[in-house]
Amino acid sequence: METTDQRYLVQQKKRTEEGKPPVFAKVMRSKEGKFEGVSFIKNKEKATVMTVAEAQEVIDWAAKKKGNAHEYDTKIICVGQ
Repeated sequence: METTDQRYLVQQKKRTEEGKPPVFAKVMRSKEGKFEGVSFIKNKEKATVMTVAEAQEVIDWAAKKKGNAHEYDTKIICVGQ
């Protein structure tokens, strides 16, 4: 049996706000499990832990849907970081 490598978070930080802590992605899914979007929240413990592919989907979605995405550094981090 193969286990899924789910140990990644998506972190976002505004480039112009140096002292402010980063926010983390909480993925919104339908009842069927289909990806619907992302909310960025302050609480790291409540953020969605995901695979690298899911994390990349979050980054792509944020870049496409957020009009001011160029103002943010968005990256994939391991849970322990």
